[in-house]
Amino acid sequence: MNNKQKQKLENRLQVISNILDNKVDLQLVIEMQEIQFKLNKENINFRLIGDNKYYYADQCKEFENNLKKFGYGHIKKEDILKDGVCFNNYSINNGYNQYCRDIKRFNNKEELLGFVVGYNQSIINNNN
Repeated sequence: MNNKQKQKLENRLQVISNILDNKVDLQLVIEMQEIQFKLNKENINFRLIGDNKYYYADQCKEFENNLKKFGYGHIKKEDILKDGVCFNNYSINNGYNQYCRDIKRFNNKEELLGFVVGYNQSIINNNN
């Protein structure tokens, strides 16, 4: 997704949010959820399917934001801010494809998603 497409989605999200402040419209809520999902899964390089796809996309975005704040192990937060984060079937990488520097490797995407959720929860618990 290029910056122009991303900006267009973010603008539409803001318009929907403003409309929903005044009334409740189920179609707009669904559209808003889909746009947020597309923005959240921007750096996820595998399919998210099923009932939990929105949850996992949101968790990956939160994980990326946490890494930008705190860094991770051998990778400084400055490197993450500069190069970004991508999620692949078997790894989380510092960069935009699976051949960039590994942040962490996994046996499968379910293990990866479990790690992401656990990491986010530990950040929440640590801040409380």
